[in-house]
Amino acid sequence: MIFDVSHRTTYAYRKPVLQSQHLVHLTPRGGERQMVDRHSLLIEPAPSSQVSFDDYFGNGAAILTIDDEHSEFVIHARSTVEVWPPDLPILALSTPWEQVVGKAVRSDGTLDIDVLQFVSTSRHTQSIREALDYARPSFPPDRPVLEAANDLTQRMYADFVFDSKATDISTPVSQVLRNRRGVCQDFAHVAITCLRALGLPARYVSGYLLTLPPPGMEKLQGADASHAWMSVWTPEVGWVDFDPTNGVIPTDSHITVAYGRDYEDVSPVSGVLLGGRDQRMTVAVDVTPVS
Repeated sequence: MIFDVSHRTTYAYRKPVLQSQHLVHLTPRGGERQMVDRHSLLIEPAPSSQVSFDDYFGNGAAILTIDDEHSEFVIHARSTVEVWPPDLPILALSTPWEQVVGKAVRSDGTLDIDVLQFVSTSRHTQSIREALDYARPSFPPDRPVLEAANDLTQRMYADFVFDSKATDISTPVSQVLRNRRGVCQDFAHVAITCLRALGLPARYVSGYLLTLPPPGMEKLQGADASHAWMSVWTPEVGWVDFDPTNGVIPTDSHITVAYGRDYEDVSPVSGVLLGGRDQRMTVAVDVTPVS
């Protein structure tokens, strides 16, 4: 499928910002199942400096410097992306999960640091006993790793409630596990924490998801949102995506923007301000099928 994606973020400040610098991750990734046909950023006020680069994880990123005094900052990313459905592996034929632990090895016998780095804990995926206890029922001895990961996400889909008011980005995984409420980034962090507690490589994926309005209703402009899910590594096929928020394996309706250890590595917009006060942020996202 081909999608037009519009992601507009507006920051309004009670007092003027004298200078600011921002790191943005708004460029969809290219890859085996995704091709970026077009991407642009519209920034107001116009930056005095804009440096685009690939970050440590290979995500498209940009550093923006705003030297003009401003009370509002707008960044509007527009992209056209073609997405193909993945070749889904047979989950039951994947490697038993215990054999994946610590076994990220290249063909020459050396350790694959690109995989092993996703076993380590991060700010939003600190190892806690509650996560290990929650994960255990999905990971009995010798169970194939992808089958077990799918079972974990299915259990989360049944056990957790999507509630946009229950958490914010500072809410720890322990609280999400205890209250069983949150948003997609919380559920991705919980799943990743569970997997890493077992010693399995898991990474955070940010992007967009095509959403459809209720029957008989028109889709509201700006009503879509950023989305997050996670990937699990297995030696036969590499990384396989799972979406615990919706209890599915992502197909061609999931658009990947970036991946990292957790949300902090791939936050759409972050920055440092000189001045400003009482920041208010609004986000409007539209994902529109072209064909």
